[in-house]
Amino acid sequence: MQSNCILERFRHTLLDEHFRVEGRRTWFESIEEMQAVLNEYLEGYNTKRPHQGRGMNGRTPIRAVTEGMPKTTNTEVTSQTKTVRLKAA
Repeated sequence: MQSNCILERFRHTLLDEHFRVEGRRTWFESIEEMQAVLNEYLEGYNTKRPHQGRGMNGRTPIRAVTEGMPKTTNTEVTSQTKTVRLKAA
């Protein structure tokens, strides 16, 4: 379920920040032109733009992939405001 939410958010981001904006700015003559502009957007999205999603802590997606996600244990979940201890099954 979590991954579907992430994909839906990404789809809306692409629509709102790229396609609607670029579609008004540029008249594309071919799919290849559109793909080239999309590739430029995704390069910036993945390498330059900090993200605030779960476990990202303001990192770019490329940094999250290369550095790995924060490690958690199955007995403790920590948030910014509180720590919750889970019972072992």
